[in-house]
Amino acid sequence: MQAHFPSASRLVYGCMGLGGGWNNNPVTSDHINETHAIINKALELDINVFDHADIYTFGKAEQAFGEVLKTSPTLRDKMIIQSKCAIRFEDDLGPKRYDFSAKWINTSVEGILSRLHIEQIDVLLLHRPDPLMELDEVAECVASLQQQGKIKHIGVSNMNGHQIAYLQSSLSTPIVANQLEMSLGFREWVEDGITTNSTANRQVGYASGTVEHCMLNNIQLQAWGSIAQGRYTGATTNNNTDKNTAELVKRLASEYQTTPEAIVLGWLMRHPAKIQPVLGTTNLARLAACKEADNLTLSREHWYALVEAARGQEVP
Repeated sequence: MQAHFPSASRLVYGCMGLGGGWNNNPVTSDHINETHAIINKALELDINVFDHADIYTFGKAEQAFGEVLKTSPTLRDKMIIQSKCAIRFEDDLGPKRYDFSAKWINTSVEGILSRLHIEQIDVLLLHRPDPLMELDEVAECVASLQQQGKIKHIGVSNMNGHQIAYLQSSLSTPIVANQLEMSLGFREWVEDGITTNSTANRQVGYASGTVEHCMLNNIQLQAWGSIAQGRYTGATTNNNTDKNTAELVKRLASEYQTTPEAIVLGWLMRHPAKIQPVLGTTNLARLAACKEADNLTLSREHWYALVEAARGQEVP
């Protein structure tokens, strides 16, 4: 991301929780005011990358965000805005599905621009791989959207290295980002590497080499679910491994004089891939607690101690 947006923050604000929930209730002034407060807080904390998707709260997240930009248009110049498309929920035409057709991508982009009240999406991410993707059709669609100035860059989400390489083979523009679930609680991307050449690797639900592919090709890795749903930073759990990990996180937060959230995010950010955690909280105090990760560098020993705690056993 830094190569394409030098001013991009290391942390990303994820907008999935905006707009009043996953229901058909309309966006209210309260939802818009909450969104405005979150935007202001994020920018105050120097978090300037905002992550959307056309499906978040059924489009209401973008709508609430767009209403803020409509009334405060100068905020747009302070932001890097990305959004995702290609997930279609069950409707009269069929079941839940993924759609990389040019018709659907174009329709989605028009909807995103309209809801956000912007003229260009800085990064359009294709949300989940579509097995029925027609490669040349996608490439032509992306090129056309760029030529029209509707999108600046293209990225992907939830794709492995092989899928990215295949898609890139037909694109005339680089894929700049890949958003994956990555956290101390979802470590398959780490487990793949450390369990290589052992039977434990057979249980890893992760496509080998994806992190390395992104690093080699200057593709920004973004981590959704980065705080692991709070399981190490205050969420109630009956799992002893999670409890022990939370205790270690608490001790390290005291040692580093920072917040538990910063320790969990700092674990991700210590990796040389320069992972950008995506933060989904709507709690302003917690957002500030997460920001502390920017000022933290975990030691190698503490990074591995967290891996061991979260695994419930030492590394192989």
